[in-house]
Amino acid sequence: HSFEPFWWIAGLYVEIAIETDTEALEIEELSLYETHYPFEFKSSFKSSLPEHQEIEKLALRTLEMCSHETYMDCPYYEQLMYVGDTRLEILATYMTTNDTALPFKALSLFDRSRRASGLTTSRYPTDRIQIIPTFSLIWVCMTHDFAVWRRNEDDWKTVMKGVRSVLDTFRDYINKDGLVEGPVGWNFMDWVKSWNRGIPPDGDYGVSCMINWLFVLALKAGAELEEFSGETELASRNRKLASSLAVRIKEKFFDAGRGLFADDLKHEFYSEHSQSLAVISGELSETESKTLVERMLKTEGLAQASIYFSHYLFEAYRITGNIDAMLKRMSFWKELIEIGCKTCIEEPEPSRSDCHAWGAHPVYHYRASILGIRPDSAGFRSVRIRPQLGMLEFAEGSLVHPEGLIKALFRKVHNGLEGEIELPGTVCGELEVNGKTITLKPGLNVLKA
Repeated sequence: HSFEPFWWIAGLYVEIAIETDTEALEIEELSLYETHYPFEFKSSFKSSLPEHQEIEKLALRTLEMCSHETYMDCPYYEQLMYVGDTRLEILATYMTTNDTALPFKALSLFDRSRRASGLTTSRYPTDRIQIIPTFSLIWVCMTHDFAVWRRNEDDWKTVMKGVRSVLDTFRDYINKDGLVEGPVGWNFMDWVKSWNRGIPPDGDYGVSCMINWLFVLALKAGAELEEFSGETELASRNRKLASSLAVRIKEKFFDAGRGLFADDLKHEFYSEHSQSLAVISGELSETESKTLVERMLKTEGLAQASIYFSHYLFEAYRITGNIDAMLKRMSFWKELIEIGCKTCIEEPEPSRSDCHAWGAHPVYHYRASILGIRPDSAGFRSVRIRPQLGMLEFAEGSLVHPEGLIKALFRKVHNGLEGEIELPGTVCGELEVNGKTITLKPGLNVLKA
């Protein structure tokens, strides 16, 4: 006998209850069908910490289980494609496969979801409309990701009207003090236990530091997209607003006594989120960014980034050279394996979902932060590599590129790092290592310390 439902059934265990009569029953075969998007993972990563390979298996399994005709947050509960989740799923996709069909489908569907307000819906397709304004900003960043990691220029240019629409809508939320105030919708930022429904202090109706920094980040992503499109005047408009907004954020939210950005105008609440977004914005000097993260690491009682937002925390760690702090926080994924998880959970226990693909982002940071491989131009036509091993003795791996695989190996020696970088096709770039910048040519490049 066979039973085939019209839709999949998700779970970790299968219970079979059999009651026989007078004769014994022999089960000759039991098989299960598995359904997910047909990814072909082509890259690899390993380091001197063996758990990194196990964490990658966990993360990629989660990505598979949350990828079908669209990406989705989870295969069991909502089965919906949310912007915040999807951006991190797509970044993991870029690291491991040449596929662009599913990433572009996400970009396109979110563009089509835009309402009369100008903002995207938080999730799409769905029959229930929900607006998360912060996710609309992240969609702009997702579009920028597509433009730099892949070469499908004719694809991402089709959503540029939507990018402009989102940024213009947020311009309308700027108050008389020059800050974004009260975007209409559910202003979710992260599942922090002390926040109401994931909304940061003053995120609903007031002025939130992190929402303002996120707008700066989206404006700068939008500016680069305009430059890639040849719209230099529109790019300049975005950069001008980003710069003036950053000045106002520093004036109103930075607490000189604590050396941190407050989450709210009254300086009552502080979080890793505001500090991370300030660093990622690129509107702080190198010294300011390093000092801010050092203070963040030493300050107790900050609202902590959970699984989802830790991606942005890891970005701040990378920018400021705090890879050991990132590796320490990644121990959370190791603990998941130790308790028997086969996929990433949604949030720290008690977690609702045992399979949530926004937790797949270590796949991205292994390659883009530890090996330090990132695009240095639109379409990934050139590369900039800045390896940071931290406590690791060695790290090696590959990353999928439109022209093939970028391969890298770095190991510690007494006076720095040495290793090899192999670039495919016509790809060239620069390597920042051991206090100097080295030109990289297509093919094999050998690094001597």
